[in-house]
Formats: sequence, structure tokens, C-alpha cells
Amino acid sequence: MCGCASNETQTVETPATEGRDYLVSGMTCQPCATRVSTAVRAVSGVTDVTVDLTAGRITVAGTASDADVHAAVVGAGYQITNS
Repeated sequence: MCGCASNETQTVETPATEGRDYLVSGMTCQPCATRVSTAVRAVSGVTDVTVDLTAGRITVAGTASDADVHAAVVGAGYQITNS
């Protein structure tokens, strides 16, 4: 027993973990896709990265901020063309 006198249900907000899409310019081949994916997977809070090379798009799941994902993509040598 936790010691609470209340039986009320409390809501705890957690960050969204659904995938967010980013268009990545310059990602034109499989080694590019691997480089971007590896960089983004290293970001704290990222739980999954899916790369659509044909569309030049990555989908990132987890709680990482857009700024952290953007920084990882730039650090890998590419640019995000939408945010």
C-alpha cells in the first residue's frame, strides 16, 4: 500500500513515441541510408528508425526531440528538408 488516502486515478503524461517523418536531402544510396540510420539510432530516446531510400525519408520512433534527430542527421553529413 502506497499510503495515499485517495483512490483517485492519476494521469501521467508521457512523450509521444509514434513515428515522425523527416525528409533527408543527399541520402541517395544504401551506404547513405545506413550512415543516417546509424547516427539517428545513437540519439538518446530513439527506439526505431526506418529508412525509405526511394522517398529520401526516415521515420523515427521514440521520445528524442526533433532538434536531436536533426543534429544527428547533420552530423552524419546530410540535411533535413522538413521539420
